[in-house]
Amino acid sequence: MVSDHISGANQFPAENQVKGDLFALLGATFYGFSNVLQEFLVSKRPMYEVVGMLAFCGMLINGTQAGIFDRKSFRDAAWSGAVIGYIVGFDLLLFIFYSMAPLVFRMGSAAFFNISLLTSNFWGTVVGIQVFHLEVHWLYPVAFCLIMVGLFVYFIIDNSWGDAKKPWLGENQERGVDGVGTARRRLEHPEVVV
Repeated sequence: MVSDHISGANQFPAENQVKGDLFALLGATFYGFSNVLQEFLVSKRPMYEVVGMLAFCGMLINGTQAGIFDRKSFRDAAWSGAVIGYIVGFDLLLFIFYSMAPLVFRMGSAAFFNISLLTSNFWGTVVGIQVFHLEVHWLYPVAFCLIMVGLFVYFIIDNSWGDAKKPWLGENQERGVDGVGTARRRLEHPEVVV
């Protein structure tokens, strides 16, 4: 937001830029809350249940939104094999993304996931520079380096990848669910019940 404001990179001047920036921050905050809730749920329930409910609820919510706000766009779209291919490819990538995200939530945390998502702009920037010959504002490399430092400080120093302890699951993660990427610890000396 700062680099766009400094460079005047907004192609379409906003009616109220501050309001738009605040809505962007609010949306990012709610996305973070959503990921924290998903981390909590995926550590207590089987992954297929969490992903299935996420897909089911997403289908209902997005289908309703599309039915209300995008009817005209669907009707007026120039449908072709290429357009349908792009939609199928996009949906396939989202399926892979949201199927793998719970593993990151189990092995790491929602905070690590959200900080890592900030690096995704790097690939878009590489494509923009190489394909579209765009120029990068000088603040972008600074922000990218700060993100990488944040990841290092948050995660690598903690050294808990693959075994991130969730406080709400108990000392030995006994209230957690078993499965791929869970932090459920085995007791070193289990008591023998006679």
